[in-house]
Amino acid sequence: MAFGRYLIKRGVLLLITLVLAVYVSVIIANFGGFIDEILKGQIAFAVRTSLRADPDYAALPDDVQEEIFRVRFEGMVEARGLNEPFLPKTIRYTIDALQLKLGRAIVLTDAAGSDQIADIILERLPRTLILFFTADIIAAAFGIWLGMKMAHRAMSPMDRGLTVLSITTFVIPPWVFGIYFILIFGYGLRIFPPGGFLTTPPPTDPWLYTADFMYHLALPLGTVVFAIFGSWAYTTRNLVLQVMDEDFVMAGRAKGLSEGAVQRKYVLRAASPPIVTALALTLVGSWFGAIITETVFNWPGIGLLYFQAIQVFDAPIIIGLIAVYAVLLVATVFVLDLTYGLLDPRVRATRGA
Repeated sequence: MAFGRYLIKRGVLLLITLVLAVYVSVIIANFGGFIDEILKGQIAFAVRTSLRADPDYAALPDDVQEEIFRVRFEGMVEARGLNEPFLPKTIRYTIDALQLKLGRAIVLTDAAGSDQIADIILERLPRTLILFFTADIIAAAFGIWLGMKMAHRAMSPMDRGLTVLSITTFVIPPWVFGIYFILIFGYGLRIFPPGGFLTTPPPTDPWLYTADFMYHLALPLGTVVFAIFGSWAYTTRNLVLQVMDEDFVMAGRAKGLSEGAVQRKYVLRAASPPIVTALALTLVGSWFGAIITETVFNWPGIGLLYFQAIQVFDAPIIIGLIAVYAVLLVATVFVLDLTYGLLDPRVRATRGA
């Protein structure tokens, strides 16, 4: 019962955090109204350019020309919602974002030409998920397994060597490895294509299309796995070593349990909460890729979409991406609070007190 009250309080706090985070993101994405002024300038330039190309407009008196320009300019500004006061507009944007009513992009479109933000995100999201979600799962599984092996052979030559490798891959960003891997395997050995996600033009046969996609996926996938598996191995190693010295683990061994049973029932379960936390947050983060890594590989996913939206000041795209990510993150944190109590009785007892 007490743990249930804790979850309710935690849920309310996370909901307030979500609203504030999205509202601040809306303000930041629009630079306090600065982007609105840029867009108005772009609209004014486009309207004047189109009118100057009309010979009938050029023959009109100056005052009539100015009136026609004003009417067209104000109509386009109103159509884009740029004439609303800043505070009411940001509140409306926030409410819409929290309801995932993402609206229309200003500049960017999807491959079919749709400017609906939901269509643009849904077009890019599967590509990012296939790359980063798959890489995170592979790296986590291999890294956790390797970390357990390192803990069991602590201070051995294998442990020391893998620790150096783990720390090295942890401190170097994945996009740095990406550049080297492209130079080596893309341009040097010519084993994999250096970028993109399909050959141009792409194959029309479904099987050849899938094979071509997997061929382009191999290099960025291998790069991301290589860049992040070390952090999982090193973190798991340290967590397992810390738990192995706890009294309840000694008590399990004193009961005559096998070392495998002790590892499964005592060590791994006690070390699982931080591992589950890292895995859950990593998987949620994988939904939105990595801006520099996707740009390096020219991988048209969510990360590259962020970069393109920033380049062209497409604030609705940025707000939509942040809102979706914030909702996913808050939901994940709430589920983690519940999961902690199920995985580790010590957590449930402490929070239920």
